[in-house]
Amino acid sequence: MRNLVYRIYESMLERDLEPSNLPKHIGVMVDGNRRWAQLQGFDKVGHGHAAGAKKIVDFLTWCSELGIEHTTIYLLSTDNLVGRSSDELKDLIDIIVKLAEELVELGRWKLKVVGDTAQLPYEAAQRLSVIEEKTKNNPMPHVNLAIAYGGRKEISDAMRSILKSHAAKGLSIDELAEHLTPELITEHLYTTGQPDPDLLIRTSGEQRLSGFLLWQSANSEFYFAEALWPDFRRVDFLRAMRDFQRRHRRFGS
Repeated sequence: MRNLVYRIYESMLERDLEPSNLPKHIGVMVDGNRRWAQLQGFDKVGHGHAAGAKKIVDFLTWCSELGIEHTTIYLLSTDNLVGRSSDELKDLIDIIVKLAEELVELGRWKLKVVGDTAQLPYEAAQRLSVIEEKTKNNPMPHVNLAIAYGGRKEISDAMRSILKSHAAKGLSIDELAEHLTPELITEHLYTTGQPDPDLLIRTSGEQRLSGFLLWQSANSEFYFAEALWPDFRRVDFLRAMRDFQRRHRRFGS
């Protein structure tokens, strides 16, 4: 009976959405996997990460069903690389790589790995390096997998790329200063060529960015869900879409 009620509620939520006013780009921070594993009584938090990986396939399917063309999934931060135990980190990286390869096999999305994968173990980095090549001819939607990602690192990498580009042209620092604009920095970010996210979703009740898309989120709307990521349901996703459409996006006006 409860499942039937949720299905009816889902249908009502989806029916009330305006297709012309949906986000073009959604970023999601998949938080709460470890707590979910602990609450389920598992000895290893890897069970939570595995459950979270399965939910990502569901989430991307929900986005595709609504015609969302760009999604960025925050899978592994640069802080995670130094803040997790070696055993947990090894399991997490293995789950993420297998997830990426599963998404390739499903063939539904154009994938791009964003982040500093040089910080990952060599084998994992090599397996991820083929992801973009294998899916480059897939039609939209476009999915960014943020792995070994940090927003400050992305911005510093963008600035480094700009400096190298201008040095190669023989331009001075003064000349670069004259040409340096927000638009130029945007062109050198990992997500170059993509629209900035309209909506950022974070699960597990936490209300902070944790370094996610710092530059791109300047005008993003935020939605914080109480559900732990493995428990995030389609009805929760549709509530986020409804909440987004109820907001008046002024962009400074």
